[in-house]
Amino acid sequence: MPVPHQHLPVSPEGARGGALRAPLASAVWALVVLVAGLAFTAELARREWVDARARAEAMQQSLADAAQARVVEPLASAALALRAMQTVFLSNDDVDGTLFAQYHDNLHTRQQVPGHVATAFARRTPDAAGAPRSSYRYQLVAPLQDNEALLGLDIATQPENLAALERARDADTPSLSAPFPLLQFDGAGSGAAQGVVVRLPVYSRGAVPASEAERREREIGALAVSLRLEPMLRHALQGRILEYMHVEIRDLDAAPGQEMVFATDPDPLAGSAVQVRRAEFGGRRWELRLWPHGAVPGEGRTHLIVAAGGLISVLLALLLLSQATTHRRALDLGREMAARFGESEARFRVLNELLPALVLLADARSGRIAYANQAAREHLGPVVDAPLATLFADPALGGRAMAEAGRGGAWASQEAVIVGRDGGVFWASASLARVEVNGAPYLLMVATDTTEQRELTERLRYQAAHDSLTELCNRREFERRLQVALDVRARRADAAPFALLYIDLDQFKLINDVSGHTAGDQLLVQLVHAMRQHLRPGDVLARLGGDEFGLLAFDVDVALAHVLAERLRRCIEGVMFVWQGRTYAVSASIGMVLVDHDGCTLKDLLAWADSACYQAKESGRNRVCAYREDEDASRRRTEMEWANRLRWALEQDRLLLDYQEIVPLAPASEPGTHIELLLRLREEDGTVVLPGAFLPAAERYGLMPAVDRWVIRTALAHFADLHPCGDVLRTCAINLSGASIEDEGLADFILDTIDEFAVPAERICLEITETVAVRNLLRVVRVIERLRRAGCRIALDDFGAGMSSFGYLKNLPVDLIKIDGSFVRDLGSDPMSRAIVNAVAQIGHQRGLKVVAEWVDGEHTLAVLRELRVDYGQGFVLHRPQRVLFQRPRDARRVA
Repeated sequence: MPVPHQHLPVSPEGARGGALRAPLASAVWALVVLVAGLAFTAELARREWVDARARAEAMQQSLADAAQARVVEPLASAALALRAMQTVFLSNDDVDGTLFAQYHDNLHTRQQVPGHVATAFARRTPDAAGAPRSSYRYQLVAPLQDNEALLGLDIATQPENLAALERARDADTPSLSAPFPLLQFDGAGSGAAQGVVVRLPVYSRGAVPASEAERREREIGALAVSLRLEPMLRHALQGRILEYMHVEIRDLDAAPGQEMVFATDPDPLAGSAVQVRRAEFGGRRWELRLWPHGAVPGEGRTHLIVAAGGLISVLLALLLLSQATTHRRALDLGREMAARFGESEARFRVLNELLPALVLLADARSGRIAYANQAAREHLGPVVDAPLATLFADPALGGRAMAEAGRGGAWASQEAVIVGRDGGVFWASASLARVEVNGAPYLLMVATDTTEQRELTERLRYQAAHDSLTELCNRREFERRLQVALDVRARRADAAPFALLYIDLDQFKLINDVSGHTAGDQLLVQLVHAMRQHLRPGDVLARLGGDEFGLLAFDVDVALAHVLAERLRRCIEGVMFVWQGRTYAVSASIGMVLVDHDGCTLKDLLAWADSACYQAKESGRNRVCAYREDEDASRRRTEMEWANRLRWALEQDRLLLDYQEIVPLAPASEPGTHIELLLRLREEDGTVVLPGAFLPAAERYGLMPAVDRWVIRTALAHFADLHPCGDVLRTCAINLSGASIEDEGLADFILDTIDEFAVPAERICLEITETVAVRNLLRVVRVIERLRRAGCRIALDDFGAGMSSFGYLKNLPVDLIKIDGSFVRDLGSDPMSRAIVNAVAQIGHQRGLKVVAEWVDGEHTLAVLRELRVDYGQGFVLHRPQRVLFQRPRDARRVA
């Protein structure tokens, strides 16, 4: 018979089997996740490693190229400093130790050339016995301290250096020595003492010798700069080069065993890619070998990917297995944090010992120090049990501070001079307060050494008041001292007179243009040294601008002030400046103002001095002129007022433009409307001023470039709204001043503005006066040719007024000639004017140029111009100037 259905009991073994299957499944899934994550991580790491190697190789090549250039930079800087010193000897070959040190300090060689040890001059002395070898013994050394061993050393005893010096003498080029132990560091380690010397020959006073024979004949010695290789090259290679690369530099021309110049690691790692470069300077060749540090830059990312990817994979796998242990781990972490918190109090006590500030604890009753932290012990020495007041260089200040703190007051952040270890002193910002420790009263002192900060502040204050090149007072400091002198005079009726001298070098810009700004700077340095020799104690010499100086001379009368000014003028005139084969004569125009009465202001004095200086220049330069109130002075003061009014007009957009049409006179003239823009100024009250009133002031005070740029930009921005004919205007003529032509960025500005406003360049005609063109012929030709290549037309304005030769027309690439109105005005009555106009027209047509006559004011003049075949006319009889459309009132813009 069938057995009835029953529920069978589950055995314990079955239960355990079910319980084990769930962890087993979790373990399998965890393993799958782990393997997949590690495989994905491995692929990412492989790709990153390949990319890192490629980036590292490119970076190593770039760093090697940079190192090749940078190792030569300090040597070139040293050679430039020697070249500047060479010019000093060409001006004055009797330089003594004081003057040599002054020039050396002014060149800032120690700051600009890392590793600089000394700059020295060795004078050549022919051998007494008549032998061909001469001696070269060092006579002048700067700085002399720590370099005394060089004095008397004879370069001729070193054959290799002597041969290099003779090669440098014959070619007038710097020479570089092989690496050798510097005499000044005798006894130091070989690496610390290793150095090189850059040398340059010195010739006798006069122009730079041009031939080898003349150089040998005029040689009087040699200049040298000694450099320590280790600091010099470490500074040159600092940054990414030394951060990522080992560097080894060898001198290929050195004797065996002496070729090592610099090395950070003598042995490249096996398998490292070595970059090899070569640098040459001063007749020597250096080989640079660079290889990377142990780790390839970027491998850290690979390791990070491997670590992060592996960690994430493991964590995901463990997540499936460790849910039960998460709570236990959190508890363990909490216990660990609690244990660490328990250690914080002890660490806080240790931290006080490591603080960089000085911390001292003194018994409030006895005033003796009970505790000093490490910083205090290092600065002050063993001070425990010493009276706290003795730390102050001013005992009275210390007593007041302790009394104030003892009463519970606040004595905080006070500047005090503290007596340090071995009796030295330093500045500190100190605070003192009363505290209780274990119920006993104490005084807690906390101080911070501020000596370096104060020195930095003093340096910054000095730099703010002085010119960095000449170390003279700058304009701001000079005006401050001048105002102080005026204030003293206002307070004291018996104050002695003083003089203000305004010194402006003549033709200084020529030196900058021909020989560069480095030459100009060196000239200024030499001039300042020369002028200082003629100053009295108390006189204040300042550099007011590029080539402008000011002098305050106290306690002088008119005669003495004039003597002092004349002495300075002769001093400047006597400086012979030689630079790279060129010799320059220098002179200065000096304006003098004697302050012997009250009522004048700082602004008045500066204006008067500038006016007097301008008078000196107008009178022929290289002279002294005292300010006097006359018609010329009034005119110059009026010009200054106009200059200020013009500046305001520029800022407030109160300049106006009129146009005057240039009308064709000949049937063959180009069709279309041609205009010239004329400048006007609107005063604040609405009065319109013609340019003859303010343009002389603009030219005198350097405002013409700004005015010309305003006209160019305004005209091009509103080109379609200049004339009623709109954008079909054939040409618009704009005048350029001489100052604008000398502006290096003029052509770029014009072409950029044309592009910005999309005005066809062939519709722009730029007018340059004949006198400006002839005065700056080479510069004008360069500017003209560039503008004409872009499509602009060029007109030679006021032709004939400068009385220049017609031959200049052969060298000036222009399109139009505008005959000066003074000839056109007298055309009907002066046969000579008619002949000149006729000649200009014929020569212009012969060259294919259009000819324009200005100042056409009558019908008879028109008839003669047509008879002479002049192409265009401009004047009141043809068209009176009118305001450009965009500056007219809106209801007046309609064309009648």
